Amino acid sequence: MQFDLENMNRKELEKLRSDIDKALERLAARDRKNALAAADRAAREYGFSLAELKDDVLSARSRGRSRTPVPAKYRSPDDPTKTWSGRGRRPEWIKRALENGKSLEDMEIRGS
Repeated sequence: MQFDLENMNRKELEKLRSDIDKALERLAARDRKNALAAADRAAREYGFSLAELKDDVLSARSRGRSRTPVPAKYRSPDDPTKTWSGRGRRPEWIKRALENGKSLEDMEIRGS
């Protein structure tokens, strides 16, 4: 099927886009269904159900998330309830303090 896109008006092009989007959605649904069927056949070949394997994956993921929190390393000079472990993105209060001439060492939580 050939389309002369250069000679189509806006309404025709938008209709074509809509038809393509719908066709892609149907194709994705069909591919997903086929993939699930193939995965189910593979799981049954090894004596499992797909649901059992899914439960195993979900429980493994939740085990990986049960880390103990990292202790705070820095405390806000203006609000002692705001702390930061030193990992991840710097909080805004750290950025502002650094812009105002403070150093990270100034905000370190020191042991007693």
